[in-house]
Amino acid sequence: MKHSLRPRTILLGVALSVPAAICDARADMRIGVATPLSGPFALLGQQLADGAHIAATSAAPTGQTVTPIIIDDKCTAEGGSAAARTFIEAKVQIVAGFLCTEALEAALPQLAEKNIPVVTPAIRERNLTERRAKSPFPIFRLALSSERQAASIGDILGRLWRDKPFAILDDGTIRGRELAHHVRLGLEAKGLKPVLVETFRPGLENQAALAALLKRAGASQAFIGGERDDAAAIAGATAAIGHPVTVIGDEALRAVPGTIDLVPGTLMIAMPEAETLPEAAGALAAFHAAGREAEGYAVPGYAALQIAMEALVAAAEPQEQPVAAMLRGRMFNTALGPIRFDASGYRGDNPYRLFRYDGTRFVPENLPN
Repeated sequence: MKHSLRPRTILLGVALSVPAAICDARADMRIGVATPLSGPFALLGQQLADGAHIAATSAAPTGQTVTPIIIDDKCTAEGGSAAARTFIEAKVQIVAGFLCTEALEAALPQLAEKNIPVVTPAIRERNLTERRAKSPFPIFRLALSSERQAASIGDILGRLWRDKPFAILDDGTIRGRELAHHVRLGLEAKGLKPVLVETFRPGLENQAALAALLKRAGASQAFIGGERDDAAAIAGATAAIGHPVTVIGDEALRAVPGTIDLVPGTLMIAMPEAETLPEAAGALAAFHAAGREAEGYAVPGYAALQIAMEALVAAAEPQEQPVAAMLRGRMFNTALGPIRFDASGYRGDNPYRLFRYDGTRFVPENLPN
């Protein structure tokens, strides 16, 4: 993903510096937003900031004034720590954001000490600081953990592959190997065993040797823990030897096409792009009215603010309660759809869906009954 574009200023050209953020903390609702507004991830950070700002202006609870206190966490440990100090000084009640693990890991202990919960739309995994903590930090994630992702993929594959011979492939990277491994374990727990489990060499335009293995094993389907280019090469190679295999991957298949495009009919199991969800219609209208594009982390940032605002309202009624307690087990209606966090702070639903490549883009595909 490219990050060469200059970051846009926050909605209506208002960029909150640290001193300005503290001065603006007089709002009824004090919500911190940590996001990178400088450095290589500034474009993504600005998307999140836009989403938060637009949610605060278009979806604020009746009778409430909401000013998101937006701080540049620089995607670094130093930036995350500084952001946490600013939020504490500004007396924020909840924080949304964090796109980078380093910034979140540095900020969490300080925020947890002050009982300030965090809602992050991006970071999947518990970091080392969280795992070592004596008690759980109040962090709530809109993205699934790697294991939950694999389980969600396995649930869908289990319905697709009830009577189909399939292979599990990985590219040898940590991410690809672990994803394929957990998907395989989930399928085997359902009584489905692959006819082939194989690690392939990534980056080859010609995967003829792997195609021959798939043909010999009789696999008609293959899940790949790997990148888009490899999925394209593998599907193309199997078609070339007269044994076409339907290749299925995760959201890595959304990457920019390389020299070889995906074979039409390639499947992807992934979360829908936020801006395509029917629940996002109101948010998209607000972005349009503000003259902003709802790209990347814009809608997730909007949803994170929706959750933060609703949690603050719930915490104040009928008597003041801990905000973190309001985040657990409660259903939030957001631009990402209904979200309920489980006891561990992860969303409790399976947001993953099946998509089919039509030669130009991925379109929703129905699952068999």
